[in-house]
Amino acid sequence: MSRLDSFIRRITAQRDILDHISAEVAQIDGAVVELGLGNGRTYDHLRERLPGRRIIAFDRALAAHRKSTPGPEDLVLGEIRETAAAMVGMRAALVHADIGTGYAEKDAMTLTWLPGLTAQLLRSGGIAASGLPLDHPELVPLVLPASVTEDRYFLYRRK
Repeated sequence: MSRLDSFIRRITAQRDILDHISAEVAQIDGAVVELGLGNGRTYDHLRERLPGRRIIAFDRALAAHRKSTPGPEDLVLGEIRETAAAMVGMRAALVHADIGTGYAEKDAMTLTWLPGLTAQLLRSGGIAASGLPLDHPELVPLVLPASVTEDRYFLYRRK
């Protein structure tokens, strides 16, 4: 599979999952956390699907299009592992993490902290969607939409 086809498959899976869970997330109290703002496309999609919901975005540096950039009160810049750790216990309704690199060794390092951080950010019953698998005892895998290939994107609920 070409890198372009892989990218399209990943982004389509991301969109389909976020559309699949949006109505449910709308019924769960708490903010939405976006780990990895990037260019802001997913933030913009979440803002459209969850109008009025606070969405806090984390990234190393600001690279988002200005139309897809959160206000300063909802944008946290710096190393995600460190900056998001300051929000542990916030009881988020949704944590979305798309911070995989495609390099196995780098992603393996991220997976030493991302599952635990995600679980600690979520409220009980909250949902996590991630481009990387989140192996953690507090995170229970959920059934993916039929359009999403297994192991392309991951969906969980916090116990």
